[in-house]
Amino acid sequence: MKTVSGKALCKALERKGWILIRISGSHYVYGKPGARSIPVPVHGNRTLKTGTQLGIMKQAGLTAADL
Repeated sequence: MKTVSGKALCKALERKGWILIRISGSHYVYGKPGARSIPVPVHGNRTLKTGTQLGIMKQAGLTAADL
């Protein structure tokens, strides 16, 4: 699986229907009706650590093909 930046992961979330609720510092918080909110760290174009990326993808129901 390829690692992506926080910005790229945010775009993938938005394509799947997640909505940006708020921005708190360098964390973008996404949500959907009936689901828990998901914080995504966005630090410029730095790639996310593998465990962080996998955790966010699991919470959001994303697959590697969605990226």
